[in-house]
Amino acid sequence: GSSTHNTGPQPGQPFKFTVAESCDRIKEEFSFLQAQYHTLKMECEKLAQEKTEMQRHYVMYYEMSYGLNVEMHKQTEIAKRLNAICAQVIPFLSQEVSLSLSFINCFVITDLYK
Repeated sequence: GSSTHNTGPQPGQPFKFTVAESCDRIKEEFSFLQAQYHTLKMECEKLAQEKTEMQRHYVMYYEMSYGLNVEMHKQTEIAKRLNAICAQVIPFLSQEVSLSLSFINCFVITDLYK
């Protein structure tokens, strides 16, 4: 009777050891996951910063291209007006000058509408 009762705590001791071991394993895994979470969090923050930077660049380039487009239209308009003035003035010039200007004018107009 007494020997059967004595063997009870002994199987209990490896069981307790297994619980302690399991706790250690859980702690290790938790630490590992915590480290992984920290790494991923840092990576996300870095990507968020890069995204903000990219958006800033996009806005900057968009504004630049818009400005260039407006400037190009202005310059085209100026060239058209100058061309109209030339067309009005050329007939009053001497024939020699008139011919050379017409010749140059052809190239200017061709380039303008390319």
